[in-house]
Amino acid sequence: MLKLDLKNYVEWRVSQVMPVRSGFGYRIFLKYLDGSEKPYQKSGFKTEKEANKAREKTIAELYNGTFIVYSNVKVAEFMLSWLEIDIGKRTESHETYYNYCNTVNNHIIPALGNKRMADVTRGDIQKLFNAKASYSRSVAEQVKTIMNVSFRYAVTSKVISVSPVEGVGLPKTETSQKKTAFRSRSIDTQKTLTMEQILVLLEKSRDTPIHMQVLFGVLMGLRRSEINGVKYSDIDYINRTLNVNRQLGRIHNAKKEDFAPKTFTKQEVGLKTKSSYREIPIPDYVFEEILKERQVYEANRNRRKREFQDLDYICCSAYGRPRSKGFHCKYYKQLLAESGLPDIRWHDLRSTYCTLLLKEEFNPKAVSKLMGHAKELITMDVYADNREIIADGVPEIEEYMKMVLPNMEENELFKNELLEIVVDVTEFLPRTA
Repeated sequence: MLKLDLKNYVEWRVSQVMPVRSGFGYRIFLKYLDGSEKPYQKSGFKTEKEANKAREKTIAELYNGTFIVYSNVKVAEFMLSWLEIDIGKRTESHETYYNYCNTVNNHIIPALGNKRMADVTRGDIQKLFNAKASYSRSVAEQVKTIMNVSFRYAVTSKVISVSPVEGVGLPKTETSQKKTAFRSRSIDTQKTLTMEQILVLLEKSRDTPIHMQVLFGVLMGLRRSEINGVKYSDIDYINRTLNVNRQLGRIHNAKKEDFAPKTFTKQEVGLKTKSSYREIPIPDYVFEEILKERQVYEANRNRRKREFQDLDYICCSAYGRPRSKGFHCKYYKQLLAESGLPDIRWHDLRSTYCTLLLKEEFNPKAVSKLMGHAKELITMDVYADNREIIADGVPEIEEYMKMVLPNMEENELFKNELLEIVVDVTEFLPRTA
């Protein structure tokens, strides 16, 4: 992939105006952090006065940090380089990197790829946003995010002086124009399960290979790649908490031929963001199911001693092999259909978890931490507006919350009981003559 050498200068100096060919010009010397220095020539001015005026402007731009060093870089080559040197280093998630690459290659480069970065205007950006919004709102939002981040990087890299993306928004939709209150939304009742539906889902999933995945999704709010990466060693059996510290996916920039068959997309990789690394309480119901699943795990390991891969994953095959990202799809859709439940996405189980926590007036910051969100705003914007889907006054909600959060009093009593156990160790002490 194309990789531009975009270095930021630390010092500069500008020569006096001098005759250049048939006109006048001057040179700019930029010194970089590694000690190297590179000259840039500005020429083509017909008169010395015209060259001096341009020189003064250049000095002013160097002083205020708006001088463009890489003025001839095109959008296509910049975007591809940005993906490699910035996004590729900042995210450990191949899925995030892959989605960014798809959006850049399929939606941004076809529209602006041949333009120079310095020539892109606010009008170009608005035209792009309008076109993508009419194509798909979700694609338009992804394009807007990428354009904002990449063009801010272009400013710091001295490819452009100011970002033309700043302040340009997506066109308003009919839904957004009807909004009357801050963050209010029209609610799609098919995107979040009710308490009654959750209980049906939990019961019906028992007879499927994805029972534990369902529990981790709807009762703990884990992402599907995080679910596949959960190990028994991540469980604190005393405090009944789970440390979320990995997910399964593709290693960024890795080649399929470097891995064993059927393992390329099941590698242990870092989580989406720093805040995704978290410790969350395990519901009592889930904790009991984990203990049962462990018994199944041990039975399979003893039964298949040669073939079994003892990798410690909770969600695994009868041979201990980790599950693929899409393993749950067939069983999940079939489960919803047979149970008469709404045909919602798997990710909406996570939405249900967050919605019910917020319905119980949990602090949004605490909910964000449980969800592994970088910002409280993400939780409120993406999930909180679904709170009214769960009808007020549903008595079962209290029972649900007792399931969702462990009984801390029982945990404390259990710990105290452990501390009170006295073991006679005299038989283990060395005998003295």
